[in-house]
Amino acid sequence: MSYICAIDQGTSSSRAMIFDKDMNICASFQKDIQAFYPNPGWVEQDPQEILDSVILVISEALKQAHLSASDLTAFAITNQRETTIVWDKSTGKAVYPAIVWQSRQSSFYCEDLKQKGFEPFIKKKTGLVIDSYFSASKIRFILDEIENGQVRAENGELLFGTVDTWLVYHLSNGKYFVSDVTNASRTLLMNIDKCEWDEKLLDIWNIPLSMCATIVDTAGDIAVCDKKWFEVDVPIAAIVGDQQSALFGQLCLDAGDVKNTYGTGCFMLMNTGENRIDSKNGLLTTIAWRKNGKVTYALEGSVFVAGAAIQWLRDGLHFIEKSSDCESLACSVESSDGVVVVPAFVGLGAPYWQSDVKGAIFGLTRGTTDAHIVRATLESLALQTYDVVQAMQEDSLIKLTKLQVDGGASLNNYLMEYQAGLLGVDVIRPMISETTALGACLLAGLATHLFENENDLVQKWKTERVFKPTMSKSTQMDILEQWKRAIKAVLSFKEH
Repeated sequence: MSYICAIDQGTSSSRAMIFDKDMNICASFQKDIQAFYPNPGWVEQDPQEILDSVILVISEALKQAHLSASDLTAFAITNQRETTIVWDKSTGKAVYPAIVWQSRQSSFYCEDLKQKGFEPFIKKKTGLVIDSYFSASKIRFILDEIENGQVRAENGELLFGTVDTWLVYHLSNGKYFVSDVTNASRTLLMNIDKCEWDEKLLDIWNIPLSMCATIVDTAGDIAVCDKKWFEVDVPIAAIVGDQQSALFGQLCLDAGDVKNTYGTGCFMLMNTGENRIDSKNGLLTTIAWRKNGKVTYALEGSVFVAGAAIQWLRDGLHFIEKSSDCESLACSVESSDGVVVVPAFVGLGAPYWQSDVKGAIFGLTRGTTDAHIVRATLESLALQTYDVVQAMQEDSLIKLTKLQVDGGASLNNYLMEYQAGLLGVDVIRPMISETTALGACLLAGLATHLFENENDLVQKWKTERVFKPTMSKSTQMDILEQWKRAIKAVLSFKEH
């Protein structure tokens, strides 16, 4: 029993990765998840499909590694955060589609609370801004949308969970109704100083406490996957939100360490240690992890659209056949030729937090080609990241010295070179790019003593490539000035 199976349930796919005690990947199997867009700005998924895909990828990964579940030390779960599922306690079936973190369908509740002046109180309690990105307004939307939703919730008939809670509940055959602190801290319902559901916050959103799971540590003796699934009981030794998992997977273990994940969105986290730092620049204060009851905090900047912009180039505009074609097409031209893309398809995240902004393309001429637009779209990922870094440095008073990167788009060498140039620091890409799954594995491995300690992890962790900054200061200034003008333009164009 010297293997960890990490379940990485992301926005666009579910993946199972099996690691051994030396951090080697023994197997990996992935299945895409469908998303539905019933109205503009709405994003939903089928909770049953999420669960079924997880069972499938675990089975296939075990098969690929020629292992059985009895060979596993533990499961570790990392998941898309904030995505909200409400289900019937008696049947275990979802009463409404999963409302994905990107979805804006519940934003009117948030606007109402902002107008009532709740923003400072909620930010102090949760470290978050009032935004439909988080779970609370999504729960409220579901309860109002289904028949007798509020009554059923108050009668204890309905349960709420982010994806971690939904998976653990079903994997344990209904025995464990839990959420770890990292996921609970993203709901707008948890007091991040006490790590408890907050009565006043629940009252503001009119959500009964009985709907909410027991909050547990990120790693430890958390739950057990029932033998009905894989013939033997298997411990679940870590549950962690995907971005916090990537922070741990990048071994950002000290205050000031920063990682950026280029996934569907872009998520930058800075470890701030035992200190909660409240942002004055539109960043979120969140929990990095809690081990043995001890909390580590983080600052987070969220860019809503990153890899999703590349999917748009592929599926919406049909400029590329597969996402990896981006790099060669972008490099087929010398520059973006003055084209700037602001991919605010679901509003702008940190540090702007403007949910009603629309995306735009500036600088089009008769000579503009698909290559220029693709290149400018890639550059927009780095530019949005730059904005978050500036806010993070100002809030923490810590100057960035290097940036750890991961996620699908981090494999794009052009993007990483451009990012290093914009920031003026080394950009470090790890050997294992799937650091979200790795982080969950490392947390579970420490909890089950498969790994000795954090020093053991540092010895085994490997760098794949370091991108050095080569951009001239004048080029950097010109690019940033142009980007600021583009952001100003989309902000002025928004509906009032």
